[in-house]
Amino acid sequence: MNLSGRVIAVSGGFGALGRAVAATLAGCGATVASIDFAAAPATGQTAGVHLYGGVDLTDEPAASSLMTRIVHDSGRLDGLINIAGGFHWEKLEGGALETWDSMYRINLRTAVVACQNRIAVPGEIRQRTHCQHRRHGRHQSGRRMGAYAASKAGVAKLTEALAEELKDRGVTVNAILPSMIDTPRNRLDMPDADFSRWVAPSAIAEVIAFLLSDAAGAVTGALIPVAGRV
Repeated sequence: MNLSGRVIAVSGGFGALGRAVAATLAGCGATVASIDFAAAPATGQTAGVHLYGGVDLTDEPAASSLMTRIVHDSGRLDGLINIAGGFHWEKLEGGALETWDSMYRINLRTAVVACQNRIAVPGEIRQRTHCQHRRHGRHQSGRRMGAYAASKAGVAKLTEALAEELKDRGVTVNAILPSMIDTPRNRLDMPDADFSRWVAPSAIAEVIAFLLSDAAGAVTGALIPVAGRV
């Protein structure tokens, strides 16, 4: 996929999936603004990837300042990939209401705030090359997954609503629905699983690169399963 000349922001950029997406997009020629709540790592930076650490995307002024800074640094902003998120196992019975608030803030509010401030950047919605996408995460609910699944269902509906809102402005909005992602943390948490059935971060990154490309210009409002063999 040729993404030369494009500037793409990736939230949650310092995690396993975020790093894979940033590296793939940079390999396709894009300039990547990799954003995370964590501090930027001192080493291991990929060519074409610029790190923006310590950013709270639940905070509107912080997100607004960040988007303006990215445009100042790179000259433009063509796409946004929302990977920032979290997971928590907890049953509703005996669980804490704070868990629901936390999952909402981490998984849905970050996407809403990032999208609002991405759209609000002056002059940036001006041509058909602009795209926005977000990662949805595991899309089926189950025992002890109520808060997480509810927040991700909100992301799915945000995707559909924003796609409708922006379709006449040439902006595409899609969501990736991975099953189990093959990350070091997931392997540690589930050591007896068959990792070969899981989805590699690089495979998800390739789908995202396609959605950012001109070849996917007619795809918007889609919730795309990337399930591997799970």
